[in-house]
Amino acid sequence: MSKTKAEAGAGGEKLALYEKLVATIPDVERKGATVPYTSVNGNMFSYLSKDGVLALRLPAEARDAFIEKYNTRLCEQYGIVQKEYVEVPDALLKKTAELKKYFAQSYAYVSALKPKPTTRKKNE
Repeated sequence: MSKTKAEAGAGGEKLALYEKLVATIPDVERKGATVPYTSVNGNMFSYLSKDGVLALRLPAEARDAFIEKYNTRLCEQYGIVQKEYVEVPDALLKKTAELKKYFAQSYAYVSALKPKPTTRKKNE
């Protein structure tokens, strides 16, 4: 049985856990073939890296509290620190009930941001 690009990159178990988390907000759709992610109004708010690390975009206060509570750090990809994204520890990724609070905060935060213009034409 062959794996999809996302399963091969992020790991099947972590992808399944991420999809379970995404399902906690019915209006959110998981996107991305190689790097699974979620976005609203053109602003990304979570993604599962090729290394299988879940990153959540949080507002400053929530971000600082999350880093302290879960002893984690800001996300770093390709040598660049992503200042608004925190790394979700693997142990927390397995706790959907606990993590969904932060996923909802991330969704609410990005929903309040200015929509990014899209280059794609919307299907009518």
